[in-house]
Amino acid sequence: MRIYLRTTPNDVIVPFDYQQKIVGAIHKWLGNNEIHDKISLYSFSWLLGGNMIVDKGYNFSKGATLFISFYENKYLKVLIDTILSDPEMFCGLSVKEVTFEREPAFTEEPAFFRLATPIFIKRLIEENGKKEQKFYFYDDRESNDLMTETLKHKMREAGLPDDDTLKVEFDLGYMNKKKKLVTIHGIKNKASMCPVIVHGRPESKLFAWTVGLGNGTGISLGALL
Repeated sequence: MRIYLRTTPNDVIVPFDYQQKIVGAIHKWLGNNEIHDKISLYSFSWLLGGNMIVDKGYNFSKGATLFISFYENKYLKVLIDTILSDPEMFCGLSVKEVTFEREPAFTEEPAFFRLATPIFIKRLIEENGKKEQKFYFYDDRESNDLMTETLKHKMREAGLPDDDTLKVEFDLGYMNKKKKLVTIHGIKNKASMCPVIVHGRPESKLFAWTVGLGNGTGISLGALL
């Protein structure tokens, strides 16, 4: 299930690396919960509707919108109940409206998704006797298999049946694909801004739409439109 939040205008400039503040707001609303220690079966967008102030951040003079999706609806219920009593977010942004989005009706045909946030792919590999993180992008041949692998792992964690027809791939025909620098927890990483195509059963596509793709969906990456 997916909800959209509409906020009041900000009263101080929202910093460029505000994504961690959204993470903080979501965890505040969820409260003490086992979800903090589990694999992220949810995703959420960045703030929409702002204007960039050069070298400072963003201004949302008419308020901002963002969406939050959870595979387990019980967490959205907790989220909504808490928002009603504690709508404050950060920088003066406060939730003033919550709306639900109807889940898409997928078919057996390939599903094309635009990105709400960049897709981040990483793996711990061993090279020259040392373990280090390696990052993958839309132009790496391994990326499609890695996105598929991560989604299948999340499906198993959710108790869903295996889908041997599932395959995720970047839409390399998209002309404006790019690599984007993202700062989370003060750490700068590059991720891919490139639409994706998901093959598989309708329920697998719905799951991808809900939980996102790649690594870091719980810290605002890999959310799908």
